[in-house]
Amino acid sequence: MRGGASREAAFDSPSATRPRLSGAMAPPLPSPSMAPPGLIHSAPGLLDTCALPQPPAAATMSGPAAETPSAIQICRIMRPDDANVAGNVHGGTVLKMIEEAGAIISTRHCNSQNGERCVAALARVERTDFLSPMCIGEVAHVSAEITYTSKHSVEVQVHVMSENILTGTKKLTNKATLWYVPLSLKNVDKVLEVPPVVYSRQEQEEEGRKRYEAQKLERMETKWRNGDIIQPVLNPEPNTVSYSQSSLIHLVGPSDCTLHGFVHGGVTMKLMDEVAGIVAARHCKTNIVTASVDAINFHDKIRKGCVITISGRMTFTSNKSMEIEVLVDADPVVNNFVKRYRAASAFFTYVSLSPEGKSLPVPQLVPETEDEKKRFEEGKGRYLQMKAKRQGQAETQA
Repeated sequence: MRGGASREAAFDSPSATRPRLSGAMAPPLPSPSMAPPGLIHSAPGLLDTCALPQPPAAATMSGPAAETPSAIQICRIMRPDDANVAGNVHGGTVLKMIEEAGAIISTRHCNSQNGERCVAALARVERTDFLSPMCIGEVAHVSAEITYTSKHSVEVQVHVMSENILTGTKKLTNKATLWYVPLSLKNVDKVLEVPPVVYSRQEQEEEGRKRYEAQKLERMETKWRNGDIIQPVLNPEPNTVSYSQSSLIHLVGPSDCTLHGFVHGGVTMKLMDEVAGIVAARHCKTNIVTASVDAINFHDKIRKGCVITISGRMTFTSNKSMEIEVLVDADPVVNNFVKRYRAASAFFTYVSLSPEGKSLPVPQLVPETEDEKKRFEEGKGRYLQMKAKRQGQAETQA
């Protein structure tokens, strides 16, 4: 059995030791100007990136390392090589920054008690909405906070703010929830237990448990797709699934990996976003931007030296949005004992924009096969469900 199987089994385990109900959840994160000396760089090569530990008033951890912060902030200026063809920051770049923040805080927490050392690996990303575009020259403030722990997993909630450093204007661009599992440094196929957090109110623990159970059920529903393969079609007609489907083949090198030899979750998400963007652009022949990412499930680790195939296909179109399914398959070409396997899967939603940045109608997808028609109806169901949820939230706020 591969390591990913045990990883998912451990991730499904219910919470064991319950934390004491004391302490407080994290306060609003301070601005970069309040950063203490001795900033810690979050990743090699990002010299302008820093992880700012938050004050001990944040949610405390039980155990000998109770001073370990449960909230951090990463800051980085957006450069030209972060841009998409429209000049805004690439959605995959934002997803990568979100994952970096989550990996730092969850790894710190999982090593906050004496015991076997570990690294936190990304297992799942909940639905992420791109609320506002980020521009080159702006500063991204990525704030991450631990909000729940089960026996073998950590929930991290992340907010991304963009700052115009000329005017001081700030705006919320992204919100995301990520789930991590701790993998032993001695054996990355071994999942360790997570130190529990301390909640200020019992309701916080109960709400976190409900989120945990909900994502567990949703992740199980995606497993049946693991055998699905996207096959190329010769001379496809415009607006069909085959016409816009795309694949990218990538050899995993050292720069894609952690120090322990498997791929950063953020690297995988960026490649998935690139393929989804190609599918959307081929379909509508206009500028496109990421509107949201449905839950990304990481089914298995991808090791250094693997050849990965990232495949995308259109599944559904509404009047002004496109849903694209992206599948990631890994092929350990230097290991004859491990066969090609499904490593990750997700649904991306894109919108079409005019040169002025206004939303445009999307050419309607023409499903041809029975499988394509079935996927179209499933996508329509997800679209209507999310639309109803947004309307309900708007009515509640009103």
